[in-house]
Formats: sequence, C-alpha cells, structure tokens
Amino acid sequence: MSILYIILNGLCLLGIVVTAVMAVSLDKPLSSVIALGATGAFMALEFILLQAPDVAIAEAAVGAVLSTALFVIAVKKTTKKEEEEL
Repeated sequence: MSILYIILNGLCLLGIVVTAVMAVSLDKPLSSVIALGATGAFMALEFILLQAPDVAIAEAAVGAVLSTALFVIAVKKTTKKEEEEL
C-alpha cells in the first residue's frame, strides 16, 4: 500500500465522521439532511477505495441521492412558512 492511498483513506474516513457529527448536531433540518447526503457521498468514495464498485454505485444512488432528495422534499413539505422566513 502506498502512502497516498493511506492518506486518501484517512481523509475519507475523517470526512465520514465529520459530516455524520454535523448531521446529528445541526439545528436546521435541511442542513442536517444535506450533511447526511455528504456522509453518503463520502461512504461511496470509501467503497470505491475499498475496490467495491457495485456497493459504491448503490450507496451513491441510494445514500447520497435518493434518500437526500426524499428527505429534502419531506422537510420542505412539513416546514411552516413562518419558519422559512427566520
């Protein structure tokens, strides 16, 4: 294993942890959903680094795109108009 692979893997894992903590700790629901989508994107990148492209494609499609889109739609439909103006 090269040192570049280890550094890239470490940065990817750090990105997963940071965005997951952000998803839990942010106050606004939409910000949390976006952080959760970023977590899914980092997970897909990690699966690519682990040489599992089929799992990476599934994670990118479902974890980073589809679930994020569904959550954004749900948050937008359930948020009151007064809260959006704040």
